[in-house]
Amino acid sequence: MDKSSARAAAFTRLAIGLAQGIALFLLQKADEGKSWPATAPLLYAPLLLCVLTVPLIPLSALSAMRRAALIAWTAVAAALVAIIAVHAAWVGAAPDRLGAGPLSPPVFVAVAALLFIAHHLVQPAEAAGKPVAPYADYFDLVGTNAVRLFLSLAFTGAFWLLLFLAGALFKLIGVEAIQKLIGETAFAFPATGLMFAAAVHMAVQLTEARAGLVRGVRTVGLVLLAWLLPLMVVIAGGFLASLPFTGLAPLWSTKAAASLLLSAAAALIILINAAYQDGLEPPNAILRWAARLASLLLIPIVILTAYALWLRIHQYGLTPDRVMAVTYLIVATGFTVGYTLAALRSATWMKPLEPTNLVMAAVSVLLLIALFTPIADPARLSVGSQVKRLEAGKVSADKFDFQFLRFESGRYGRLALERLKASREPEIARRAGEADVLGARPQRQPEKPDFSGVKVYPLGAKLPDSFVKQTWDAEARGSCIGPGSVCKALIFDVDGDGVDEVLLSNGRALDVFRSTTAGWRLTARTNAFCAGLDIEAYLKSGPVRMSVPTRRRDLLIGDQRLVLSPAGDDCAGAPPEDMGLH
Repeated sequence: MDKSSARAAAFTRLAIGLAQGIALFLLQKADEGKSWPATAPLLYAPLLLCVLTVPLIPLSALSAMRRAALIAWTAVAAALVAIIAVHAAWVGAAPDRLGAGPLSPPVFVAVAALLFIAHHLVQPAEAAGKPVAPYADYFDLVGTNAVRLFLSLAFTGAFWLLLFLAGALFKLIGVEAIQKLIGETAFAFPATGLMFAAAVHMAVQLTEARAGLVRGVRTVGLVLLAWLLPLMVVIAGGFLASLPFTGLAPLWSTKAAASLLLSAAAALIILINAAYQDGLEPPNAILRWAARLASLLLIPIVILTAYALWLRIHQYGLTPDRVMAVTYLIVATGFTVGYTLAALRSATWMKPLEPTNLVMAAVSVLLLIALFTPIADPARLSVGSQVKRLEAGKVSADKFDFQFLRFESGRYGRLALERLKASREPEIARRAGEADVLGARPQRQPEKPDFSGVKVYPLGAKLPDSFVKQTWDAEARGSCIGPGSVCKALIFDVDGDGVDEVLLSNGRALDVFRSTTAGWRLTARTNAFCAGLDIEAYLKSGPVRMSVPTRRRDLLIGDQRLVLSPAGDDCAGAPPEDMGLH
């Protein structure tokens, strides 16, 4: 780049940074004073999000893309960000909320990730003049821009540290003007925008002039990271090899099986790419074999994740967290398929990894757009799933979380609540109406039910004192425990460890509670009894026993065989053989 072009780029970047800072200041003052446009969330939200994020595109690509292409891509990015922001404001804005309130932190993170991924797909393709550029171009741009962003943020941070130091020094001699100046938003926002833009320009000039040095530092860092891949392969392989001996129950008992497995998959994917880099030169033989093994280890990890998610969704329906987990699983599955093909092809060094990364980057952009628009909004999907379960009778009105609709699912939940208030089921309509008038979500209080009316079998047995005195959260008490409980109880050693479990019957099924260090926990449930079956008569007549040892053991009461299925948070869908029921 000649001097005149560099000067023009510098002035343009500084103008963009200053304009961004002034715009942010004006938006902040409008929000603070509750004045227009902050009084119109559907306008304020896209303005704020666009001003905050979109200028980063021309700041970074000003001298790297043709002007027409850069303007077109910036306009497309602004349109996407505006759509996401409008949807967030429409879903989250309540009549008494103004300004930036509807824009939750995940929206900002999602937009930043979307623009980062999309920009690094667009710029190399535009530079190459074709839809798909060489893979090395994508790799080089991502690494270079990561270094530029780090340097720019560090420079801006250092600028503010020096200002704070100056304010403190001058205050020592009784001059407080500098501290007052830097405390004014009218100075802080424009100054930050201007200095960040200046930092970006200097970082671009530096990385262009010292491109070889930047690549060298990046390569060293990635090589060091890549040598963690063999260790991660040993960890993942050891974990998977241990599962046949430990069963799945310990994994489910973490209550975060899917997230832990997805984290392991993400670690493997990152380390495989650290070993592969731009693919121009194969690494050490150890790293090559570790990358192939890591790619194959992704298969069982992704399958376990899918199984864990399916169990939770099948049993409890969708929630926003589960929708996000399914999204991560889709991305992990795509990487797994592509990396498995790459590992099995011995003719080239993991070459199919390159199109896999590009395809999954594009898929990630599409998924982010879907998640933060009505297409696949987690709140919309969760509300639909939970309301469907309620109306289908899979969950009773007294167990249904109407407050989720009122307080945690935005406009979609409130619209569903309005519809449920007109339900033909009186109990559903009543509870929906009660939730609708709540001003804030009340704190859930643990319950201490009255077991005085519970009949205990075998005759003469009694409930353990620790069971009777325990307080019960709504999620842990099963289908029977509650105020004025009239359940039937059976004291019986289900898992054969010499310690009795407590089995409670609501007339249709048996909930199995096990004593743990954290108190009594719901760990299993039998299948539903036949219609009209008198469970109390069978408990009176007995005998109660377990079936002969097989892969799955059932509970036998008289001539009735009851299948034990997992339940509760302790095993979260673990099969019976993994619960100690054998």
